[in-house]
Amino acid sequence: MNRATSRSIRWAQAGLLVNAILVLVKLIAGIVGHANALVADAVESSADIFSSIIVWMGLSIAAKPADEDHPYGHGKAEPLAAAIVSLMLLGAAIGISIMAIREIITPHHLPSPWTLFVAAGVILLKEGLYQRVSRVGREVGSTVVAADAWHHRADAISSLAAFIGISIALWQRWPAADDWAALVAAMLVAINGIRTLRPAISGLMDEAPDRTVKETALRAALTVPGVRHVENLNLRASGLGFYVDLHVQADPAMSLEDAHEIASRVKYAILDALPSVVNVLVHMEPFREESTIEKPTSHAAAGLIR
Repeated sequence: MNRATSRSIRWAQAGLLVNAILVLVKLIAGIVGHANALVADAVESSADIFSSIIVWMGLSIAAKPADEDHPYGHGKAEPLAAAIVSLMLLGAAIGISIMAIREIITPHHLPSPWTLFVAAGVILLKEGLYQRVSRVGREVGSTVVAADAWHHRADAISSLAAFIGISIALWQRWPAADDWAALVAAMLVAINGIRTLRPAISGLMDEAPDRTVKETALRAALTVPGVRHVENLNLRASGLGFYVDLHVQADPAMSLEDAHEIASRVKYAILDALPSVVNVLVHMEPFREESTIEKPTSHAAAGLIR
């Protein structure tokens, strides 16, 4: 298990512990203090517990090496876990909406003033957790960690909505205000679920990474002595890494041993340039003047093609 995966799992475990504590705090405060927005918030946080478990499991499975049954590794577990977490966000939004609508049409007591302090504490804690986990997700390039971070942000948003709703309910003597706040929070949670679902689907569909990653791989291959041209260079994501396939053209008169040596150098040149690459498959071809050449967009790499 590499450092990036270990780091991601540690933060998933931290999120699991925090969410478990917050569910109890918000549920008890919401029931005792008659704050339905906090109860709805507790429901959302309970989904966070399961999402953190899924993130933990997804990262652990994705980190497993390739085996006979999975020759390309287990990297797809990472975007699959991210998709499940995103769908859970959407499910939590639906559950909160149903609860909020039911409470809007049902008369109930005003929330207790002290529930404001509970909501404020949750906002600060979850927003801080979002900032830290989000930064880890960007640094390691993990869609599931990014989705987990947005779970923390969604929790902070729903707690903020609860805080505003409870404040209005106490100020205007309007008990349903915190229920309307819970409904608004549910909409924001749903938006976050849709936002995190797209990159997860992209990972499952083998969507190509950013163009600069491809250009870096192309530039590294073209710097290897003996490489005349590169074509059909493709990359696909696998968990926190990439698989690279490319066709390298070289002198048709060279020996098979020399061609193999060039292929090996191309492979390790790409691995050195892109540490996130898991494996490189190089297909050697004879160079022909009339061959269609794949050119990089950057001027630096374009200058390497002769």
